[in-house]
Amino acid sequence: MSGKRNTGQRLWRWHSNPLRRHEDVVEAWIVLVMWVLILVGGAIVWTVTARAADEEFAWQRTDRHEVSAVLLTDAPRSTAPGTDTYRTQAKVRWTAPDGTANTARTLVPAGLRSGTPVTVWQDSRGALTTEPAGPTEARAEAVLFGGGAALAFSGLTFFTGALARWRLDKRRYDQWGAEWDTVGPRWDQKTG
Repeated sequence: MSGKRNTGQRLWRWHSNPLRRHEDVVEAWIVLVMWVLILVGGAIVWTVTARAADEEFAWQRTDRHEVSAVLLTDAPRSTAPGTDTYRTQAKVRWTAPDGTANTARTLVPAGLRSGTPVTVWQDSRGALTTEPAGPTEARAEAVLFGGGAALAFSGLTFFTGALARWRLDKRRYDQWGAEWDTVGPRWDQKTG
């Protein structure tokens, strides 16, 4: 019995009622549309974003490849707090796909000496880049990107619905105030 009453209380705006105002029906539609957009739109945004990120990671795996390079400077271990003690910036030299020798700074394992051979990653243009994410890591990141996009979309939708409902409440308060200004003075509150 209690469950039926709660459902009836939540759906009162949809039933014919002499106390129901136009704003109540508008609010019911706003809430319904807002939740449909959050559920359906959020799922669509999640799927589209995750697929786009997955495609980008797949493209990176095909575009980037390993290249042998030589350290031109020592790669000391960093002792500064908050830094990566396993990798550090160092200058390296490598040969691009067109045969030209290039030098640049990139992340390499810490503690290596100048002249040590290292493996770096370059893209199809010959520029140094980071190692692409593996298929499992890429899938996990794509799901996280999709989830983040869906949360952002859902939050924006919820905020927009809340703003519309706030405007309706403001309009109702103004109407109640105007009605009270009309009815209030008619009440004669004499006692005794």
